[in-house]
Amino acid sequence: MAIERQVTEGEEAVSPFAQLFSLPGLDVFNIVTFGFKTEGNPSTIVEGLKKTLINHPRFSSILVTGHGEQKRKAKWTPTKVKVEEHVIVPDIDLINKNPDEFLEDYTSRMAFSPMDMSRPLWEFHLLKLKTSHAKYVIVGRFHHSLGDGMSLMSLLLACTRKTCDPEALPTFVAPKKRKVKNVCFSLFAWLWFIVRVMFHTCVEVIKSMVFIFGVRDTSAHIIATPGATLSTNKFIHQIISLDDVKTVKNAMNMTVNDVVLGMVQAGLSQYLNQRFGHETSSKSRKIRGVVFFNLRPNKNIEDLANMMAKGSKCRWGNSIGYVLIPLETKSYDDVFEYVRQSKTIMDRKKHSLEPLFSNGLLKLTLKLFGFKGLRTLVRKLFGTTTMTFSNVVGPSEEISFFGHHISYIAANTIGIPQGLVICIQSYVDKLIINIAVDVDVIPDPHHLCDLIIEALHMMKSASPQKIFHASEV
Repeated sequence: MAIERQVTEGEEAVSPFAQLFSLPGLDVFNIVTFGFKTEGNPSTIVEGLKKTLINHPRFSSILVTGHGEQKRKAKWTPTKVKVEEHVIVPDIDLINKNPDEFLEDYTSRMAFSPMDMSRPLWEFHLLKLKTSHAKYVIVGRFHHSLGDGMSLMSLLLACTRKTCDPEALPTFVAPKKRKVKNVCFSLFAWLWFIVRVMFHTCVEVIKSMVFIFGVRDTSAHIIATPGATLSTNKFIHQIISLDDVKTVKNAMNMTVNDVVLGMVQAGLSQYLNQRFGHETSSKSRKIRGVVFFNLRPNKNIEDLANMMAKGSKCRWGNSIGYVLIPLETKSYDDVFEYVRQSKTIMDRKKHSLEPLFSNGLLKLTLKLFGFKGLRTLVRKLFGTTTMTFSNVVGPSEEISFFGHHISYIAANTIGIPQGLVICIQSYVDKLIINIAVDVDVIPDPHHLCDLIIEALHMMKSASPQKIFHASEV
């Protein structure tokens, strides 16, 4: 066997969310794709993983779920890991095949292949494959019980170093802090902020509860079959310029996240209108999306690097909440209207405690009704919504993974009972659009992605006029 069991002194309890993500029929995985500018060396990567990733307790432990006939307490059991068993180097035959299409098909097949639960729940697939954006590709699959997407991405980035300084960890763009002008103004602003948070929390939580337990999306065209987990799936990603997004952001004086969500909404609206005609375009129908929030403060990758190098302690696990966002399917002549709507919606969500409430609701449901009730709630949530959306901020400088210069990073989640999952990942001056679909619901994901990108190009083209009119006013 590839794994030898050790003594059980280091066993740890499994968090409720880790158990949820491992329930039968609800196995959720994070898929991370690294594209490289140079050809890869498998032995170098294996040695790098031995010195970093497996020193994390979750990546060197077996998940004992407690499901099945033998009811046992769920726990993480430490084990000895043979890294070579977790690194797959397949033989690739590209005869009469496009490399980009091969990568999509390989990722889709790999994502839903069975994972051996008798060993740590992660693996890397090293592909000697030259695509449009990379000379070598690594696809990683990680069970969601290991940690949420933000924790996992932070851990992987803690294994990387800057290309300009091989000893330095990656850096991220820090949010700008507003300077305090005077105490009285600050006190008033603080009190007004509390009032807004209380108001928006009450409104958004009530709307969320009413929707989950009493309403279904009016645009049922792209709702997955109840109980579906993307069983017939397709993974694609496209790379665009982050500078194009920033051009629109600066023209509208908004955030990158506002623009990204706006262009996704515009592209999805156009897709529905083209596919179903006036049935959607003639009416202002709203579909609902699920947006996940990371509830843990941004993880310091230096702490994670020290944990892997020195065995120090660091908080870890799944700490996420969600919000429901309404998205219009009506066509607008002004493409910027989608961005304005996105900003209005997300400002309300950011000024509410809905993510904390949703996290508490999941925990309360588990405590009162057990995993059966929690699974019912999760299926109800995703069964009444259309899409799942997330946006992850990546490094602002180019980095390398065990000496291999990274060209791009793409990430997404599978196993969610949803027909459409969109994850946006930034890396230096690039923005990677990752789309996972149930092909029975969305048979042409490339067309949907093209419409999202086309919406951005329309916004960029109109941005100079936007700046000109704003300066006139």
